[in-house]
Amino acid sequence: MPKLLILGSSSAIPDEHHDNTHMILLDQNRTVLVDCAGNSPLRLSQAGVDSHQIKDMILTHFHPDHVAGVGPFLMNTWLGGRVEPLMIHGLAHTLDRTEMMMEHYDWATWPRFFSVNFHRLPEEELIPVISCADFRIYSSPVRHIIPTIGLRFEFPRSQKVLAYSCDTEPCLQVERLAAGADVLIHEATGATFGHSSAAQAGAIAREAGVKSLCLIHYHIHGVDLERLVGEAREAFGGPVALAQDFMELEC
Repeated sequence: MPKLLILGSSSAIPDEHHDNTHMILLDQNRTVLVDCAGNSPLRLSQAGVDSHQIKDMILTHFHPDHVAGVGPFLMNTWLGGRVEPLMIHGLAHTLDRTEMMMEHYDWATWPRFFSVNFHRLPEEELIPVISCADFRIYSSPVRHIIPTIGLRFEFPRSQKVLAYSCDTEPCLQVERLAAGADVLIHEATGATFGHSSAAQAGAIAREAGVKSLCLIHYHIHGVDLERLVGEAREAFGGPVALAQDFMELEC
């Protein structure tokens, strides 16, 4: 059975227990890494995940806390003997900059480097990203500081749906992306430009008609985390959880 594993739950400033927000969809036939934070190679090892089994990487946007680990991931898997190709999905804004970043590492000179292919997604709602027998993933643009996508995961066998807001202000795009989902994973950085508070995440969950809400990408320094959950519960009548590193969500 597929499962979504949270590899990191922190906003841009992590600590020893909370890495920057990223996650991995684990399935026996296809494994997808969503964002690649600076400690992704280590986090994957700690989770017992063989990085060679990752066939796809989705990059939601080009901010350091979401893409800083791309270079180390590619180098580590190459030095570890990877030969299988990797597909990286994302908006053109994100992938163009990712390619430029890797060019600064002179990755074209790495001998016997495996094939990396880029799948540029249009900045439109509910665009198919990956479709296979076990799951389907769709992307929609959300409202962040730079072009950013949220994701919807659909699992035909279990009939479950998970949605991930990524970094965003409250917006109708997330409501539509998460409509009727079993779980909405929504950021709770705070009500600042390009971000949402826990209360706003709760309101989005309510309007989207989801069954449960999981708060992620929250500040961990000087913030009362129980209060965050309470604020979301005031706006949303369903179950509210706080994402933690290595939390598993059944799909």
